[in-house]
Amino acid sequence: MGLVGRNGVGKSTLLKIIRGQIAPTSGRVSVQGKVSSLEQTVQIGPEDTIADLFGVASHLALLCRAAAGDASGDELADADWTLEARLAASLERIGLQVGPEARLADLSGGQRTRAALAAVTFHDPDILLLDEPTNNLDRAGRDAVRALLQDWRGGAVVVSHDRELLEDMDAIVELTSLGASRYSGGWSAYRARKDIELEAAAHELESAERAAASARRRDQEKAERRDRRDSAGARQAKGGGMPRILLGARKNQAEVSGGAQAKSAERRQAELDAAAARARGLVEILQPFVVSLPPTGLASGRTVLRLDDVAAGYDPARPLIEGLSFAMTGPERIAILGPNGSGKSTLLKVIVGDLAPLRGQVTLSVPTATLDQRMDLLDPATTIRDNFLRLNPGATENACRAALATFQFRADAALMNVGTLSGGQMLRAGLACVLGGPKPPLLLVLDEPTNHLDLEAIQAVEAGLAAYDGALLVVSHDQTFVAALGIQQTISLDPVSR
Repeated sequence: MGLVGRNGVGKSTLLKIIRGQIAPTSGRVSVQGKVSSLEQTVQIGPEDTIADLFGVASHLALLCRAAAGDASGDELADADWTLEARLAASLERIGLQVGPEARLADLSGGQRTRAALAAVTFHDPDILLLDEPTNNLDRAGRDAVRALLQDWRGGAVVVSHDRELLEDMDAIVELTSLGASRYSGGWSAYRARKDIELEAAAHELESAERAAASARRRDQEKAERRDRRDSAGARQAKGGGMPRILLGARKNQAEVSGGAQAKSAERRQAELDAAAARARGLVEILQPFVVSLPPTGLASGRTVLRLDDVAAGYDPARPLIEGLSFAMTGPERIAILGPNGSGKSTLLKVIVGDLAPLRGQVTLSVPTATLDQRMDLLDPATTIRDNFLRLNPGATENACRAALATFQFRADAALMNVGTLSGGQMLRAGLACVLGGPKPPLLLVLDEPTNHLDLEAIQAVEAGLAAYDGALLVVSHDQTFVAALGIQQTISLDPVSR
């Protein structure tokens, strides 16, 4: 089961409730079988090893003593002679080529994630709880996680924004501020159902608003007819055409009837307005993010970037990249692919001028902006508005507010300090400041922008980039995200070939 929803809605909290770390404020949780869980961040000590992570360090030490002839008879009786083989098989299954003595601090974030995933499956639990298992993983790591879950015969609850991984789920559960909704099938089936719900919600809103407006018109017409009758009665009374007692009775009856009708109309109108508000709230929750951006004016034949026989890295004797040449022309979209450690981020630093190439020539010919998961171009101590005006000198206050509203930072939301934003808000603010100005950059460089973002935030980023007509250079392990960008050329960096 895939568990999806906005950041902060409670997905990780729900996993903690399931595994008994915190108690629910109401209701009851019943778990049958053994549960094993993987958290987003693998907490480690400076000397912790793979064996410590698996909880088998003492058992491996016993096998070492037994091999050296130092174990007692009682210890030998307790020895697990299959442990080393099972441990190696578990690590191999997740594509990790390390021994049990390897220190976790010496591994990359992606390697630690793989090791932790192997550890949670090692003791054959009945249920896996996985919190963002593919974060920090390269293409091979993501494929290994998918393969492991496809072969898994127990239950699994997977919190993830990885749409490829979610495609393999038997069901998707979406958490929102309204509660939880379950959808059978994987990601595509969930999205298809959500699109139907959006259309139905929009139709319900239109009908509710039409009914409320129609009732308001009818009540107004009734009130106007009543006023005309009352005016006519008053004129007749002045003319002396009706006994005083009958006039008084009719007046009292009109007042009682009018008051009852007014109360009934108010009650009916309040019910219809409430129905419209409920429908409107549902549409706002489901409504996708749409962005409109000013054109960059990048000509199709203009040279944007050229690399000629570039070598890059931090050690001239052991470059991460060797003999790389390519060019970007016009609004081309290029993805740089490769496993962790192949030099992708290093290459981006060389391209934008943060790192000099070891050899070769880099020619960057157009104004460029870089966005990554840290959003270094934004000042965390100031507001989104102030960052926009700093990055777009000459922009008016009205233009600033209009651009930020396009990226859903309206009114007081534009005055939030960048340091208080979530990951998704941070990236959206970066896009607003870079792409929302009167002169967007002609080249946008993205370095793993979707790490730690929820699905709604990723789709917002995709919407913003779909509206951008400049050149795009992106590094990402999220294949679905890359495919959504309309990539025209891929450059693969393979450390094995160097």
